Parts: sequence; C-alpha cells; structure tokens
Amino acid sequence: MINLRDVMANLNTGNLVRLDKLVQSARRNGPAMKAGLATATLQPVPPHLREVRDFGSNPGNLRMLTYLPENLPSEAALVVVLHGCTQTAEGYDLGAGWSTIADRYGFALLLPEQQRSNNPNNCFNWFQPEDSQRDRGEALSIRQMIETIAVDQRIDRRRIFITGLSAGGAMTSVMLACYPEVFAGGAIIAGLPFGAATNVQQAFESMFQSPARPAREWGDLVRKASPHAGPWPRVSVWHGSVDTTVIPPNADEIIKQWTDVHGLAIAPSRRVNVDGHPREVWTDGNGAEQIESYTIANMAHGTPLATSEAVGACGEAGPFLLQVGISSSYHIAKFFNLAVAHPRESQRAQPSEAFPAPGLKGTILDKDFDQSPNRAANTRRPPSSPFEIGTVIAKALKAAGLMRP
Repeated sequence: MINLRDVMANLNTGNLVRLDKLVQSARRNGPAMKAGLATATLQPVPPHLREVRDFGSNPGNLRMLTYLPENLPSEAALVVVLHGCTQTAEGYDLGAGWSTIADRYGFALLLPEQQRSNNPNNCFNWFQPEDSQRDRGEALSIRQMIETIAVDQRIDRRRIFITGLSAGGAMTSVMLACYPEVFAGGAIIAGLPFGAATNVQQAFESMFQSPARPAREWGDLVRKASPHAGPWPRVSVWHGSVDTTVIPPNADEIIKQWTDVHGLAIAPSRRVNVDGHPREVWTDGNGAEQIESYTIANMAHGTPLATSEAVGACGEAGPFLLQVGISSSYHIAKFFNLAVAHPRESQRAQPSEAFPAPGLKGTILDKDFDQSPNRAANTRRPPSSPFEIGTVIAKALKAAGLMRP
C-alpha cells in the first residue's frame, strides 16, 4: 500500500525514485505475481462469459474471458475490450453494452481481465515498460489471447479490433502500436497516446498535464514499437471535455500521433454532429475515414453511454459509465464497419466553430472551464494550492492503479 504522505513528500522534494520503488513493491505484492500461477482459477467466471485458461505462457498473468453470440457466423469479426481501473471485464462489458452489440451484429468478444496481484486497483499497467512493449508482459498476454480465439473460432483476421477505457484505453494505444499488423482498428476512450509514460512520474505528468510533443515524435514512437511498416490501424478517439482524471489534451496528442503515422494533416477533413456531439474526421487521399474524434461536452472521466431512446442504445450507467445521450460502443462498432447504419441516425455538417452544446452530462460542470470546441483552449491549468495538489495526487494514484480506493 502506498501512503499519500510518502507520495507528497517525494513530490515536494522531487525525489520520485523512491516513489517508483514504492509502486513497484505494491504492484508485486503476492508471491503469484507474474509467476504464471493459476490465481485466475480461484475466481468465479461471470455467467455470460467463458474463461479460457490455456492460451500461452501468459507472462502478464491476465485472465482470458470471451463472449460468443449464439450462431456466430463463420469468419466472424473480433473486438477486444479492455476495462478501466477498479472495473472487471464483466462489469465493463455489461455497462458499455458490448455483448448486446455483439449479439446485435454477430461478432465475437475477447475481454482480458487484470488481476489484483498485478495491480492493486485492477488497472492494466500501461506505463510499465515490462508490460507495454511488443512480446513482453501484459501486451504479450493479450496477443496470445487474440491468437487463441482467432484459431479456435476461425476469426476473420482482417477484422480484429480493440477498444478500452482509461487505463484500458492507454493499453489499447499500446496494443495498436506494438501489434499494428494484428488490428484493423482501435478505439481509445479517455486514454493516452502510446509512449506517454514509462514510469510513475511520467504517468502523473501525462494524465494531469499532458505535455505536448511534435507529431513526428509521437509517430516515431509507434513506428519504432514494431517491425511493421503499414498499412496502419484506423483509430477512434473519445474524451470528455471536463475529464480531470485524464485531461482532454491527451486526446489531441493521440490524434497527433496517429495522423502522423497515417501521413495525414493535423487539421480534420470535416466536422459533423452526431447525436448532439461534435465528431471530427480525418480521411485519406481516397476519402476513406482513417481517424475520428468525439469530444463529449460537459462529460467527466468515463465511457459515453446512451441507454435508451438514442441510436444504438445499450449498456447500463454506473461509475465511469456515463449516460450522455450517445452510445460510444455502437458508434465505435459502426466505425469498425461492424454495425449497419441505423435509419434513425442523422449526421449533419456543422460550422467548424459553432457546435451546439449539449446539456449537462455525467458531471457537475466546472464554471471556469472553457467550452470552446478548440481543444487547445480547453487545456486545464495544473492546480496550484496544496489542497488541490493533494486531491489530484490521490486521484492520480487511484486512477493509475497505484493506490487502493
């Protein structure tokens, strides 16, 4: 367990080396850590999911859970779904509605699950080098799961996708960068760009300050992460405009990273409005959509939901699963070309500087927050008072999985 007093003392003196050692000690609690012992076998399997226990060496010590709709067609698509901190695979699946969408459109789900022996807050270890590089740790475990289900279920390897929230979103960035040849596309929800952090100090800085880097520097991190030279996965980015756990400028850095990888201009090709929320699109020379970005006005940290009435409604609201009138799971499945366009859906082009602002969604609106659609103007200033700093650090530790709630 990490003591907040120790954290504050280390931050005040600038000595984050000791903090990093505390974190390493916390995440390695328990003799079964990364030892390949069957800790997962002691945990109950959710009733609508199936656990696969023999899928490779599993160096990241993760659980492999799957969901297969009845009458799954031959050569079906696969979506890998990564939960966020404090969540389980089952809870995130039901909350975000992925099994409902899978039933509706006929594709398979792979739901890797973190274990507390790896991370005290059930977060994927997106900022640890031993878990976020090709053929190492948790990244390799997820890759082994994908190979297992792809063989067992005869998955169409041209239609393998991945999505995740928060730490799961950051791990989605890891998987897209480290195994780009595997994925046709990915969706990063309230996440961070690949390479944003390789230690605790950088994790804090990325989550709460989001230091900007040139697009080429971000792109080089992806290009160096694997021997792959293209084509590259399509990418969908989702972020709440008042997210104080992973601040909104992280979405900008993700977009810079992947527009550079795809060789696209940093300015979007067009802007439209979907279910009352702004969507930006980047297209290639043939007009095909390669990157999309949704900024959900007045939404805090979480996955955007529409549980009723809206197009593609599914899921259940809960912690970090926010009812805001747009179903991210449905629209992500549509971006992946897995969901047929619904006749009720309408997308009308909007002036680039005049998006209609939805009402208050999922959080109390911060009065001092600039609601302009210009992302650069929405960057939050870091808190200044000792009380604010302490609050931020505590939230950071919990969100990054470094301290129990």
